[in-house]
Amino acid sequence: MFWNTNEPHGLPHDPFKSCVVPRPIGWISSVSADGVVNLAPYSFFNGVSGDPPMVMFAAGGRQPSGLKDSGANAEATGEFVCNMVTWELREPMNASSAPAAPDIDEFELAGLETEPSELVAPPRVKAAPIHLECIFYKTLGLPPDRHGGSNAIVTGRVVGVHIRDAFLKDGLIDIERVRPVARMGYQDYTSVESVFTMTRPRP
Repeated sequence: MFWNTNEPHGLPHDPFKSCVVPRPIGWISSVSADGVVNLAPYSFFNGVSGDPPMVMFAAGGRQPSGLKDSGANAEATGEFVCNMVTWELREPMNASSAPAAPDIDEFELAGLETEPSELVAPPRVKAAPIHLECIFYKTLGLPPDRHGGSNAIVTGRVVGVHIRDAFLKDGLIDIERVRPVARMGYQDYTSVESVFTMTRPRP
């Protein structure tokens, strides 16, 4: 099939998100200007630079009033944290995706313990094996969706990285032990259960 995205696709569900998979999940913790803690997962998330280390998450959605809480908080306070979602944390992650009001603490909603960060104010998900402490860099506005909602990419510079020692093996992150969860299309997810190595060609 071919789908001109300006026309109906004719399928039961939009296939686009199943064409860009798997997508790592940025479990973003932030604090509002009023001090309210927020936690939400974003599947349009990735590292975008290694030197300096930088990340992005897409804070889109059907909110004509502006960015989702994570993006608004990052802009207002200049900080956020990316917490890694693992197989063991899949249910709390899903619970934290509920469309809660801005004054709701999703850590409490999902039954998660917090842990202080070293360089930024937002707390970390204590049970997560890896955390990236970030300083807000810039928001890139994107065209709004067909429903008139907001759409933007929030970028940040990673200033601190936490890796639990139990997930290091011979100085490398043991991804098979971490077992990170990634988003597929529809309501589907996957987790890393096997890893293979390929050596890149050299000139």
